[in-house]
This record gives sequence, structure tokens and C-alpha cells, in this order.
Amino acid sequence: MVLAISFLEAPLKFRAPGVTLPLGLGIGRIVFRALNLVEAVLAVGIGGCLAAGPRSGPAVVLGAAVAVVLLVQLVAVRPVLTRRSDRVLAGEDGPRSHAHFVYIGLEVLKVAGLVAFGAAALA
Repeated sequence: MVLAISFLEAPLKFRAPGVTLPLGLGIGRIVFRALNLVEAVLAVGIGGCLAAGPRSGPAVVLGAAVAVVLLVQLVAVRPVLTRRSDRVLAGEDGPRSHAHFVYIGLEVLKVAGLVAFGAAALA
């Protein structure tokens, strides 16, 4: 889900014919809100499985690391992006937000962490 939405859908939607910046931002807000909700639910479920069942040390550490990355995205970066998109949707023009680069960097870390977590959980 992270790969498909963050690295395919998000940049490609702005290249589609007729998609304006406000329309793309509105779609993106809805899509990322849904993605983050699903991620949070899955993180809680994975945390419960790790707490209740047999687990390896690396799986616990990697699962916790991925959860922390998600938490940073939700608590620190998404609000900045939301305020910026609010201003753009209100018609304000201003400098581009560097928070997108932070979010993308965290997405890369999250994907790497998820791959490592999956490998550790299956080992």
C-alpha cells in the first residue's frame, strides 16, 4: 500500500489531464488519511500479535521502529502538510513545503523497515 500510494499514485495524479493543484491536493488528503488510518490499525494489530505470540528480538525492534516512523509522520509531518494544503486550497501562493521531502524520506525508511520486519518475522 505504501509503495503504490506514496510512490505511484501521489506523483502521478498531478500528471493526469484536468487535475488541478487544488483537486490533486484534495484527492491526496483523502487518500493519505485513509492510508494512514489503515496503517495505524495494522500497526496496532501487529503490536498485539508481537505482544501475544512468539516473537524474535529483531522483529520486535523493527516493528517498533516502523511504528515510530508512522507516529512521527502522523504527529509531526502530516499537520504541517495539512496546514500548507489548507493555504493552497484557500488560494494563497507561497514557497513549496519542505515537509514533503521529510515525509518521503520517512516513507522510504518505513518501506525498508517493513521489508526488514517481514524478513525478521518470517525467520
